[in-house]
Amino acid sequence: MTDSTETIRRSLVAEINVEPGSREFLEGKHGQVWDTSELQQDFDVIGFSAPIVVAIRKSDGVKGSLMFQASPRFYFGFSAH
Repeated sequence: MTDSTETIRRSLVAEINVEPGSREFLEGKHGQVWDTSELQQDFDVIGFSAPIVVAIRKSDGVKGSLMFQASPRFYFGFSAH
């Protein structure tokens, strides 16, 4: 099966991870940021394909996506679907 998103995802992974941001940097750029433990508290992850996860926010059941960087692993930019 062909993944029509592979090229753009690879580009995003390279862009995000070329100079990974600190939590403070990411918060300034994207708003709320989650580490893995915080993500598990606030969301049920239902799928991922780097650098994107699809999740359901536990507080209200809203489905959306977040971006993530590899190291340090932070999730950010929640966007409801």
